[in-house]
Amino acid sequence: MKTDIAASADRIDWVKLSLVYLPLAAPISDAKVLTGRQKPLTEIAFVFCEIRTRDGFDGIGFGYSKRAGGPGMYAHGKEIADNLLGEDPNDIAKLWNKLMWAGASMGRSGMTSQAIAPFDIALWDLKAKRAGLPLAKLLGAHRDSVQCYNTSGGYLNMPIAQVLDNVAMNKASGIGGIKIKVGQPDLPTDIQRVGQVRKLLGEGFPLMVDANQQWDRPKAMRACRAFEQFDLTWIEEPLDAYDFEGHAQLAERYDTAIATGEMLTSLGEHTQLIMSDGSDFVQPDAPRVGGITPFLQIMALADFKGRKLAPHFAMEIHLHLAAAYPQEPWLEHFEWLEPMFNERLELNEGRMHVPNRPGLGFSLSDQTLAWTAETAEFGKRP
Repeated sequence: MKTDIAASADRIDWVKLSLVYLPLAAPISDAKVLTGRQKPLTEIAFVFCEIRTRDGFDGIGFGYSKRAGGPGMYAHGKEIADNLLGEDPNDIAKLWNKLMWAGASMGRSGMTSQAIAPFDIALWDLKAKRAGLPLAKLLGAHRDSVQCYNTSGGYLNMPIAQVLDNVAMNKASGIGGIKIKVGQPDLPTDIQRVGQVRKLLGEGFPLMVDANQQWDRPKAMRACRAFEQFDLTWIEEPLDAYDFEGHAQLAERYDTAIATGEMLTSLGEHTQLIMSDGSDFVQPDAPRVGGITPFLQIMALADFKGRKLAPHFAMEIHLHLAAAYPQEPWLEHFEWLEPMFNERLELNEGRMHVPNRPGLGFSLSDQTLAWTAETAEFGKRP
């Protein structure tokens, strides 16, 4: 019997990594800044990966880090990049394992997994482009659009008048939900701010709050009880990201859903969260968990256990993944990344629409090149 090997004859010839710094228009602060644990956020470091194959197919992926870690991710990426050269780009799971074991002495989570994400995401982008399909369609989409909420207009450094202006503007633009930050030193201030936003939005409009891990268990109990009156879609990260037991207690005790998971950096950590019943919404982040390959495993377990999905940040990637989730998910909208890409996503009537472009559907803009601090190339340049 003759075997057709054409589909597996292609090989990776070239890999490029770029370290890029995206400046924010103004410093922003959440509860981690108010507790003194972090400085205001002024820029985001991105590590972009571009892959080209012998047959002329290409893919783009990225990872990111806020405040610290970007140069470390980039350095680790340079150490492991040449492991892809000569490999079949279709063997994504095999290549993920190869990259992970190349740096496993540093552990299999944290920076090790985050440094793999740009490669893995680029390989999935390439695979979907080869098929001529948007990534969501390659994975098997359940929907062509995803309900979408905005976060970027509700940070704690903003006076409530500015927050209300931002909320009104975002609602008018067609956003489907609003999330604001909480975690003020005094709970009454949080309650007042949330109450004013709820009043502006009206009853029934989806509203979420995010404490960014800065409450202990007693304060989280009081806050969750106080926020019950506002009919919130969820309360996000009320406790430390690794306090699975504490999150499970809140999820069991209160009517308002608990959401967490964005800071976890591996399938194993998300498995602990899901199996502990530590949240109603799981919030994995593909660049943080090591790419799309582990994200799909997290999705499968979350769906099996009946959890809702609300991926963190990076809507350009997560739109496709959320569209492939069996249960109706949420997508987080951040306009910050828009200058980095030539394409724009379409938002209307509260939903973000999956683009019909092959792959992830974005290409790097000239602005990204201008913000690039370092590059490294491996293999034969196309």
